[in-house]
Amino acid sequence: MLAATALATRPDFSITAVACQDGHARWSQPEVRDDYRVVLVRRGRFRRRAAGVDADVDSTMAYVGVPGEEEHFAHPAGGDDCTSISLTPALWRVMAGDVARLAAQGVYVDARLDLTHRRLLAAARTGDVDYALTEELLGLLATTVGQVVSGRTPLGTQASGNEAALVAAARQAITEGQPASVGLFPLAEMLGVSPYRLSRSFSRELGVSVTRYRNRVRIGSALDRLEEGENSLGALAADLGFADQAHLCRAMRQHLGRTPTALRHLLAPEAS
Repeated sequence: MLAATALATRPDFSITAVACQDGHARWSQPEVRDDYRVVLVRRGRFRRRAAGVDADVDSTMAYVGVPGEEEHFAHPAGGDDCTSISLTPALWRVMAGDVARLAAQGVYVDARLDLTHRRLLAAARTGDVDYALTEELLGLLATTVGQVVSGRTPLGTQASGNEAALVAAARQAITEGQPASVGLFPLAEMLGVSPYRLSRSFSRELGVSVTRYRNRVRIGSALDRLEEGENSLGALAADLGFADQAHLCRAMRQHLGRTPTALRHLLAPEAS
């Protein structure tokens, strides 16, 4: 018995928590899917058969699936919990290039990749899908692609070009609140680069992620509003694009060590 819970869904990708409660040791009937996907185990283990190869999948070994392949699964050890990341062919090409055949499908999950997986799930819980979760996803995919694709990939050429100009254009779009800055993917598309290159360029040029930079700009706007006596934290969060009031509070605590209410008392004591 499978239970699937959607954690994040966007045009380019979807992330799903899958819980399997089956304990069957025999191979399942063949399954065929039409997407690229990365599957990582959070708890338990299972077996997978694809292209005539059997593999044990657990918290130290993930796998990459490709469209059109026939898969069989067995669960001799009981149930398991997994994270399934589904990618469109377009996003896969951005990360891996035009690869007709993978060099391997198994992905060794070292401690760093395990942490990236956990950070991805934590970002999903914040509700910041379009920046925080997207940046964690791109990092996870870059590590995964490096293990299953042989030869040079598009990721190897991401540092070319004028990164300073790219970051300056992205900063302008974010600070001006241009519509494309609502998410990392549309922002990268507007600037004519891959989202992975944009993410990496921010870290190299500014020493902070594009997610943290965007939050810095939004927190500056929040401080302006609080200084003017804004009373509705829910309206403030919605206007600035936070998932909810709790997300706004977490971001302000992270950057300033204070809650919005405490900051309002500090900045506009008369209004408070």
